Amino acid sequence: MDRLTLKRPDDWHLHLRDGPEMAAVLADTARRFARAIVMPNLNPPLTTTQQALDYRQRILAARPHGSDFEPLMTLYLTDDTPPEEIARAKLSGHVHGVKLYPAGATTHSGAGVTRISRCFHALERMQDLGLPLLVHGESTDPAVDVFDRERAFIEETLGPLMERFPALKVVLEHITTRDAVHYVEVTGPNLAATITAHHLLMNRNALFMGGIRPHHYCLPVLKREEHREALVEAATSGNPKFFLGTDSAPHPRGAKEAACGCAGIYTAHAGIELYAIAFEEAGALDKLEGFAAEFGARFYGLPGNRDRITLAREEWTVPARVAFGSGELVPLRAGETIPWKLI
Repeated sequence: MDRLTLKRPDDWHLHLRDGPEMAAVLADTARRFARAIVMPNLNPPLTTTQQALDYRQRILAARPHGSDFEPLMTLYLTDDTPPEEIARAKLSGHVHGVKLYPAGATTHSGAGVTRISRCFHALERMQDLGLPLLVHGESTDPAVDVFDRERAFIEETLGPLMERFPALKVVLEHITTRDAVHYVEVTGPNLAATITAHHLLMNRNALFMGGIRPHHYCLPVLKREEHREALVEAATSGNPKFFLGTDSAPHPRGAKEAACGCAGIYTAHAGIELYAIAFEEAGALDKLEGFAAEFGARFYGLPGNRDRITLAREEWTVPARVAFGSGELVPLRAGETIPWKLI
């Protein structure tokens, strides 16, 4: 197969940052994806509907000329998010989810949830209104091994939460383990999961090949090969509970190559091409369209995209550096050749 034509995909988990940094990376996403769920963990975070709507306007203003890319906004859940704010978000028509960051779990999560019981009134309103909860599923208990934090979160927090709110729509984002795959598979239709390209393509060895590789560091961290294989099996299965979410997370090069480097991998420069590589390696290119362009929209209750994109089997070299505001960032597979190209 030399060409692959798909419905235009959507990205159901994306970090765009703000200001000049956003303007530097937005075109990569807008060229490939029709829509994206945009994360609210700016600094300060987007905790109100008005903040989310203002951010949406900044994104629209920064789109490349002629682009019809649509940002789908989210709110940042805190211990004190009032149910009235959930209602405002739903009524806005532009807020499509509420993001749960356990406090301290990842980038700009310091204002996140310290105790899930403090959010019960907000979650009840979300359940009533059908507004999805988007979950960074990691325990922040320092006694839990970093490679076990997803499993611990599912057992200790997500499982009881789903029992308490059985009709709440939940997306377990950027899953990384066989445990998460199994949990999503056996739980009801109101639970789905996103999977990143980097978790499909790499296991935790990629963090240490030739020394510490800071540009392969993300949260949740890469896991053992057996878990990567489980993710590939889930993504290529045709099960509509699993769909595309890049979790593309740009950071300045200096913030990654530092004594305390930031977590996040930038993949928007090849946001669909990297998935094509993973699906081809699994012998499942025929399953890519559903995963990338159909299942997410169905879960969020949005219409499918009508236009199409085409990938060609054409080698191209990923830039070693990408401009990022006043600095630069290092994209995934920097300086390497990849076999699929968007045309």
